[in-house]
Amino acid sequence: MKHQNIKDYSISKEEFELKYNNEYQMYETHFINWDTLDTYYKSDDYISHTDGKRNLFEKVYQIVKDITIKQKWKLIKKFHDKPIVDVLDIGCGTGDFLKYGIEKLSLDGVGVEPSEKARTIAQSKKISVAQAIDSLNEKKYDVITLWHVLEHVKDLDEYFTFFKNHLKEDGLLVIAVPNFKSYDAIYYKNYWAAWDVPRHLWHFSKTAIKKLGAKHEFNLIHIEPMYFDSFYISMLSEEYKSGSKNPLKAFYIGWKSNFKAKRSKEYSSHIYILKK
Repeated sequence: MKHQNIKDYSISKEEFELKYNNEYQMYETHFINWDTLDTYYKSDDYISHTDGKRNLFEKVYQIVKDITIKQKWKLIKKFHDKPIVDVLDIGCGTGDFLKYGIEKLSLDGVGVEPSEKARTIAQSKKISVAQAIDSLNEKKYDVITLWHVLEHVKDLDEYFTFFKNHLKEDGLLVIAVPNFKSYDAIYYKNYWAAWDVPRHLWHFSKTAIKKLGAKHEFNLIHIEPMYFDSFYISMLSEEYKSGSKNPLKAFYIGWKSNFKAKRSKEYSSHIYILKK
């Protein structure tokens, strides 16, 4: 694969270069001025930083979010042999994943969220939320989760070192990220919404996550498809490509992506479960 240029259709309309790492089978967004990165998040349309229900699209998003939260907790409990007590959710957004764990499962949950807007919403739900991982103490956790967050971090090695130091023995590291090898990514090409440059600094394959984990002494024990993502990403991609969400066509492409992935195992997004 070669380097390529991708446009930020969401906010700035600027183009950014993606550089391919052949060893890890992943792309890196070439970004120079780190002082300006925060400005690329400043949009009312950045849906993970709000609980917005302004239109049908946002209402459906929130409904699906509630469904997937239950599925995520079920998956975690399946792979964690011991009772789960302490959970850290990095990039917790508005806090709904932790809120469910605290209220429904009686867990002790802590979040990290750099967005002041999202952090304030999460804190209003009585959740303890830090601004950054270096604001946390030396506490160890049974489970550390990152739901579509690892692609946003500047230094991957720094984060994996943090995971290693802050997970209990037999703890789980749960990472969800988009997959540029999926059918919807191949179909939409440069319009694929999950490129999401420059906010997404890294673009992972299954090989990339496995190798990054192994580099820091984590074993990849399970990969779980995220079936809803192909529909959501296809709808955004349709809007970038044609100016309209085209829900019927987006639904078809999302369905086709999941159908093809039954054989290829390359879904729009994956949940990776790693263990120390």
